[in-house]
Amino acid sequence: MTDPLTPIMLPPPKDVYQEGQWLMAALLTWLNAEYLPEPANRTIAERVSQVFVRQRMEGENDVGCLVMAILTELQSFDFSESFYGEFAVANAVGDLLFDSLGIDRCCGRSTTLDAARLGTLLDGHDLDPSP
Repeated sequence: MTDPLTPIMLPPPKDVYQEGQWLMAALLTWLNAEYLPEPANRTIAERVSQVFVRQRMEGENDVGCLVMAILTELQSFDFSESFYGEFAVANAVGDLLFDSLGIDRCCGRSTTLDAARLGTLLDGHDLDPSP
């Protein structure tokens, strides 16, 4: 029998609101770069940030659990004015978190964005996603 995978954990948050702002900016950058920029992208990024902040405030550090919580919350989100759906957004969040931790996500890597442009979750750099 195969051993279960070890969960990938974020360090405990130093400033959960800063993490939320980082995620919102990083996800919005990804959404706008992957397809066309559209007004729904900002609403999606804001909603994801709210869920992420709430989960982190409740003590969730497991990336897989964070992604599943975001996926679950987004199932009630209206994606009718977006190119995206809840699975694409939740997967993008996981990829962004892995990138921020310096974890190579290997297969299926998007070439749309250079991870260095997104900053890292804990580095305290300017959170503005512009180059």
